[in-house]
Amino acid sequence: MTAFQLFHSPASPYVRKVLVSAHEKGVADAIALLPSAAGPVKRDATIVAHNPSGKVPTALLPDGSALYDSRVICAYVDSLAEAPRLLPAEGPERFRVLTLEALADSMLDAALLCRYEMVLRPEALRWEAWYAGQMEKIDSGLAELSQHWLPLLEGPVNAGSIAAACALGYLDFRFADKDWRGPHPALARWYATFAERPSMQATRPH
Repeated sequence: MTAFQLFHSPASPYVRKVLVSAHEKGVADAIALLPSAAGPVKRDATIVAHNPSGKVPTALLPDGSALYDSRVICAYVDSLAEAPRLLPAEGPERFRVLTLEALADSMLDAALLCRYEMVLRPEALRWEAWYAGQMEKIDSGLAELSQHWLPLLEGPVNAGSIAAACALGYLDFRFADKDWRGPHPALARWYATFAERPSMQATRPH
């Protein structure tokens, strides 16, 4: 039985968040992947019909309604099975996990802007200060993860740790020359272990 359809891109770290969550919950086989031609300039009209932003991931539920963005879809995935619980139902821990997820997503937002600046923008129009400013956001996020979030990252898998792992994986995928491990050895050790999870191995970008 199909739980929902998902407009996706194999290289999208936000799509990866959804798919890692689905593997952790044991429901990955219930998601039907739909192709997309989503881009920051030319949008995919098929997706726009369901999600005005035209972005992936966008989920289509059996009743025809749509869910977006990745945080909403991940929460929906978490509702499809009882265990493991990726997002605590209530209390302070719920908001800690949500904040960790938001931190990781802010790093991804900055990384994607860097990617677009260097790959999609014509070279003559590239803005070095803009690129540097986005990289500073990533560096601040890495420092925050290292200094304040390792206890939660090292605990049971949750929506925040999945998002953080996908953000670090995206840095490796698109910014292979960026040495984030050297300044953050404890974070690097955590990621090395987390990246071996079957859910992460099954969703490696290409």
